[in-house]
Amino acid sequence: MEQLLHYVWKHRIFPLQPLHTTDGARVEVLDPGLHNRNAGPDFFNAKLRIDNIVWVGNVEIHLRSSDWYAHGHDRNGQYDNVVLHVASDIDAEVRTSQGKIVPQLLLQVPPPIVANFRQLLAFDNYPPCYKLIPQLSSLKIEHWLSVLQTERLERKTDDILRRLALCNGSWEQVCFVTLARNYGFGINGDAFETWAYNLPLQAAAHHRDDLFQLEALFLGQAGLLELEAVPAYHQQEALADGYLARLRKEYQFLAHKFHLTPMDRSLWRFLRLRPQNFPHIRLVQLAHLYYHRKANLSQLMACTTVLELHEALATSATPYWQTHYSFGAVCARNEKHLSPFSLNLIIINTVIPMLFAYGRHQAKDELCQRAFALLSTLRPENNHIVRMWKDCGLQVENAGHSQALLQLKLQYCDRKDCLRCHFGREYVKTM
Repeated sequence: MEQLLHYVWKHRIFPLQPLHTTDGARVEVLDPGLHNRNAGPDFFNAKLRIDNIVWVGNVEIHLRSSDWYAHGHDRNGQYDNVVLHVASDIDAEVRTSQGKIVPQLLLQVPPPIVANFRQLLAFDNYPPCYKLIPQLSSLKIEHWLSVLQTERLERKTDDILRRLALCNGSWEQVCFVTLARNYGFGINGDAFETWAYNLPLQAAAHHRDDLFQLEALFLGQAGLLELEAVPAYHQQEALADGYLARLRKEYQFLAHKFHLTPMDRSLWRFLRLRPQNFPHIRLVQLAHLYYHRKANLSQLMACTTVLELHEALATSATPYWQTHYSFGAVCARNEKHLSPFSLNLIIINTVIPMLFAYGRHQAKDELCQRAFALLSTLRPENNHIVRMWKDCGLQVENAGHSQALLQLKLQYCDRKDCLRCHFGREYVKTM
């Protein structure tokens, strides 16, 4: 409930009657201050008029005034410049580390706001504020979705910068790792990222003109050329066609030449995975891209339209894999192209974040703006989160909207952080 008290102070949801300190001095809040989410007082640089004297300083908020001592503020010099202590239960006088008495204000949250807030926290169905959404103006909704869209790109930028540190500052390798991760399409994302770090691109570059060698290297580093990686009911067929044996022999040569060690094959997940998403197929498609020198950083940065990006990311499989989903598992002939839907997901989760992150790094605002423009051009994603928001009455018109709603669900709704959400704040204020 202290979080709710912060909200009431920040948005000045005060009683209609004048505010007074516990010793009778009248208080007028000219500026509640800047909300501090780190160590130190809760609000910095508040501006208050207390008994006709204007004070500028910090404000600390607790449920009970005795929490001042429980949290050790009476021994911490950071709190010596607090000009007002706010609490919903005044049960103690408070002093700074220098012994100075701090004025206190009794502030209680209006009962309707408490009730609404408790409903948000207790509601099991997601999202708890769904009843309010049809009542919100389109301008207010669009503004919040725009903020969320930027937040999501910034979070993805943090992920890319983390990878950049692991890649020793190589943006080209970061692009490859990010692309590989998203070839896992969620279920195998972690495994593909592990594989990409385990694949020496400098070694692969020596054999870039031989697609068979690249397939051997890509599949071998994934641990998928080991006989134990083939299900027992497919081993006989896999051994009979000879393709696995030739790949294994080629990989043994490359592993010896470059001192390679395959990743743990148990990291790959197959349960409830559609055959077209099997790691074998995705790795072969990546080998095809790498062989044709497609989807590299400079090429992706140069694309300005979705059509150009589809052409840059288009891939297929070699003849063996056109009739197999894994070793020994025969299927009807299919060139194994990425579908337009899958290509759009790769653009949303790889190209656009790379554009935004690289634009920030190089201080090239045009790249960041292109990232937003592409999001507004692409069709929205179709997943259970987006469908749920549609059922609540939200118009999801493009990929920018769907990315914003993913951010809303993962970073606000799942964390019950309703008071930082524009929808949640509107709900709390309804009387």
